[in-house]
Amino acid sequence: MTPIPTPPDDEMMAVHHPDDDDHDDDHDDDDHDDDRDCHDDHDRSPVPTPVLTSLHTLPTRRYHLTRRGKIAQSTTERYLRDDLGFGTVLVPDGNGGGRGRGGRGRTDATIAGKIVRLVPRTLGEVSSLWELLTRRNDDDGGTVRLAVVDTNILLHHMDVLEYLRDDDDDDDDDNDENENENGNDDATSPSKPNPHPRRRHRSIADAIVVPQTALEECRHRSLVMYRRIVDLIRSSGDDATRADDKGRKQKKNGGGSGSERCFIVFADVHHVDTQIFHGWKGESKADEEEGVEDGTTTINDENDARLRNVARFYGEALYDYRRRRRTGARNANAEVVFLTDDAQSRRLASSEQPPPDERPGDAADRGGLYYRARSMRDHVSLLQKEDPSLTLLDLVAQFHSAPGPPMSEGIRGKDGGGDDDSGGRAACYPPHLSSQTLSRGLQTNRYYQGIYRSDRDSHTEGYVTIRRGEDRVAVVIRGKADVNRAVDGDIVAIELHSVDLWLGGARNGGDGSDSGGGGGDGDGDEEKERGSQSQTADDRNEGHDRQTKKDDAGIAADTAEPSLRDAENIAEEVAVDDEGEELRRPTAKIVGIIRRNFHKNYCGSICTIAVSAAAPEEDDIAPSETELARPAAAAAFESESKMEGERTTMHPHDVIAAKHEREHPDGVTSTVVFFPIDNRIPPILLRTTQRDRLIGMRILVSMDSWPAESEYPLGHYVKTLGVTGTKETETQVLLQEFRIPCEPFPAKVLACLPPADYKIELEPGRTDLRHLPVLSIDPPGCKDIDDALHCIELPNGNWQVGVHIADVTHYVEAGTAIDLEAANRSTSTYLVNKRLDMLPSLLTTDLCSLKGNVDRFAFSVLWEVTPEAEIVNVDFKKSIIHSIAALTYQQAQALIDKPEKDCKGDIQAGAVKRLAKLARKFRSRRINAGALTLASPEVKFVLDSESLNPTDVQAYTLYEANALVEEFMLLANVTVAKKILRHYPTLSILRRHPAPNRSMFDGLIQKAKTRGISICIDDSKKLADSLDAAAEITSDDPYLNQLLRILSTRCMSPAQYFCSGEYQAKDWHHYGLAAPVYTHFTSPIRRYADVCVHRLLAAAIGVAPLPVFLSSKSYLHDLAANMNRRHRAAQLAGRASVQLHTLIFFAGGDEGEG
Repeated sequence: MTPIPTPPDDEMMAVHHPDDDDHDDDHDDDDHDDDRDCHDDHDRSPVPTPVLTSLHTLPTRRYHLTRRGKIAQSTTERYLRDDLGFGTVLVPDGNGGGRGRGGRGRTDATIAGKIVRLVPRTLGEVSSLWELLTRRNDDDGGTVRLAVVDTNILLHHMDVLEYLRDDDDDDDDDNDENENENGNDDATSPSKPNPHPRRRHRSIADAIVVPQTALEECRHRSLVMYRRIVDLIRSSGDDATRADDKGRKQKKNGGGSGSERCFIVFADVHHVDTQIFHGWKGESKADEEEGVEDGTTTINDENDARLRNVARFYGEALYDYRRRRRTGARNANAEVVFLTDDAQSRRLASSEQPPPDERPGDAADRGGLYYRARSMRDHVSLLQKEDPSLTLLDLVAQFHSAPGPPMSEGIRGKDGGGDDDSGGRAACYPPHLSSQTLSRGLQTNRYYQGIYRSDRDSHTEGYVTIRRGEDRVAVVIRGKADVNRAVDGDIVAIELHSVDLWLGGARNGGDGSDSGGGGGDGDGDEEKERGSQSQTADDRNEGHDRQTKKDDAGIAADTAEPSLRDAENIAEEVAVDDEGEELRRPTAKIVGIIRRNFHKNYCGSICTIAVSAAAPEEDDIAPSETELARPAAAAAFESESKMEGERTTMHPHDVIAAKHEREHPDGVTSTVVFFPIDNRIPPILLRTTQRDRLIGMRILVSMDSWPAESEYPLGHYVKTLGVTGTKETETQVLLQEFRIPCEPFPAKVLACLPPADYKIELEPGRTDLRHLPVLSIDPPGCKDIDDALHCIELPNGNWQVGVHIADVTHYVEAGTAIDLEAANRSTSTYLVNKRLDMLPSLLTTDLCSLKGNVDRFAFSVLWEVTPEAEIVNVDFKKSIIHSIAALTYQQAQALIDKPEKDCKGDIQAGAVKRLAKLARKFRSRRINAGALTLASPEVKFVLDSESLNPTDVQAYTLYEANALVEEFMLLANVTVAKKILRHYPTLSILRRHPAPNRSMFDGLIQKAKTRGISICIDDSKKLADSLDAAAEITSDDPYLNQLLRILSTRCMSPAQYFCSGEYQAKDWHHYGLAAPVYTHFTSPIRRYADVCVHRLLAAAIGVAPLPVFLSSKSYLHDLAANMNRRHRAAQLAGRASVQLHTLIFFAGGDEGEG
């Protein structure tokens, strides 16, 4: 028999019957047995279905239109079973019902700092389901709720599903709960009595059913959300243990049972009771085909119908079970809720259930329905009426703008659409084209697809990179109408404007030199022609708004995403004539969004205004609902704006807040405006119940939607970071903005570490170098010492030089949890007041750190060189070393400066002096070859020992010892790069630095000319000579020369990791170092690229096999992309931390000011 198809997640979909050992643990195993007994009669609700065996197939025919316009038929078969019970839950192994055999149905989860082995348990009987529900509810005679979630709930409401009230929140209100047991006072609505007794809700339901259909759709549409729901299901496995333990303690003390989160995974795709049957009722073939047309015309319709069947399946089962067991004992009511934001599906849910005259007569508690369909907002509103202390409404996603006044400017929408009331508002933006129209347009090259990147200073200007033939072209998108609700990172479809609207021609009066896609000279007339329909009062303050945002949020002015100026081989101008003499920058408008980039949480603050204008008396006027929603300040602003010749002086944020802030008719929520720190993101409209509490706070917000009738996107509150302006809060903000991983290492990672008493001893295959005088040179207080050096005289008169690097790969085995975590983090991040490590501290500061006077494992590069720095040969060894000293740069410099006569017999001084002599020669050769000597502003802070606030700031002093270490690290990196390339010419992880684009240097070149300085960037050698010549011209002003070198650094593209098989050899060059090949080998404690290079080198010298994943070019491509992004983010986060502490220092250490 053909095996059943594997569900999305084996460990969640595995089926286990604790009371029946004749059943396999995993119903989708490939060794499915034909003779298995699958005919046990389970005690479940008698849902009317055909009499079937436990395993059969359901054929489904579908018709679709091919590209050639023909109708094609496809037939699929789905395996169905009638022994799947009521779903599967994960429980800790050994905690009841977890006698799973084998390991396939098991999974590990990190819970409360421990690794917990979870096993699936199938709810084979309705009594098991009832026990699961009631043990999580502590209200005798109350209502237990089981929620079935739709796909849109998983995609947009994960913050609500993840919500779980802390136990501490319950303890404070136990007395209040008893006093309000009958549902009086706060638990009732003023207009309508609340039938539910007041209770303490810990989550949105006592059990949440996740159908396989919804899970698979979620995985197809968003892997981010799919992983979140899978992690949530796994983490809920331990909730059962906590609930049982808490319940036993409370019952022992005379209280109720514990209440925790519970997720049930239901295999509705293979469950016979939830299918859409067209041929099982005995109709003719024609009737069956007609049924297909009437019932489920699309796959989406069929999936929606199946999800509603899941809700009905649970509703009927629980109703019948309660009706049979009414004994006067614990007799809680049961409510099954189908959560969906699809209004059509909610309407069908009501119409598909039995009519009133056929419904059970004793179903008063359910209104005669087996289940109820609600939107997430309606469901959460009901919960908050039952429990006013619940604060969940803020987490509910928004999809429609709140009722408000029609916009005077705008495009009247063609469809009125929406479940919510939009108040008949005019559309602010053109509608997006349908997916079918976009698909046809992309095929015919009418439209082009690309990723929209906002300008760093504005969300209304940006560019999209497209391919035209073999070329990559940056197309400018300018103005709100053309951006058309796109957000930075969205995959969009664009339509090019006519050539006469492109930038750079005489009509536009400028060339638009802004590298971000839209800061050119000619935006006046063109913008009036193309974007006037979307220009509102906010746009009149756009320039001032951009500058203000930059000033207010300077710590996040840079981002980890590359800008157009950082990219290469992207043309900004194209020829528009046959001779190729006239160049213009193409412009376009966005006509559709192919994939949204709404998964990131944004940091920022809300801006609200104090309404000083007196509102009219209620007796004087009977305002409409729309007028009630408008704040008086908005009307005041409009009145002020209409005054001829008068320009508003309100802050741009106040202007937007005045226009969009409003109270809602429900009397509970209000819309406020959230301004992200990231200038590329537009303001976001939030619907919140805690406006006053959020004022002056840094918060996280998630973007939900951007309907055409809303001027700005809609979002929901996620969490509060802290008070604006404090060091701790702003540090959290910059970590969040740059997406720096800062969570503690999970238990599964810590489990990969060696024991704390691990002893380092010589192993087979390692070379014992403990006799060599190895020493390290690092900044003061350095704990993660990656590298050490030695230099000794050989009998033949040459010198042996060694660079010894911590052997991290000895402890971090490829493919393990600690390796995957390191690959994700990719780098350590150094802030002024903290360090965020790539690896756990046991490795970072202990076992891998090459500290003095202890044995350590190392990967050593050994050269034989002449005293004139000519390399004779090189060797690579896995070694064990013993460092004789851990020197600081100052201590090493003192040894370099020590007179020769005082160095006799001083092993450390002799080694450092020899290294310094060689380093000078190596450096001279690099400079002569064209290597650049640039500069970057570095400062160091003196921090208070208690508050860690800066008490002093100083320029970072560089010594010759710094250059000594740098020179040998560069030598080791170049040497290793050549070695791994010889063995793995297409799989090596290298680092390249492309030559800068001339346009990047245009501004600096023009400014330098005003001081008589000529800068040439034809190659790195000419640039280096230009900067050296500038030093002579500005000899009386050394700071000017340093400034030139700093600005030259900022004008260059960042260096990048890459896989050697993706580029030609000529593109491997490192411009700044004038090196044909280069890699990173010397810092594996803090850079994952170095870990990969260590593995490549170990395989190249034959001491270890190459991990399989390092043989995949596609994997290496993704790995390099992640390392580039993380490396850039860590750099920018470090700079932002310096800026933050600089502000605190000059503010006199008062964090709360400014």
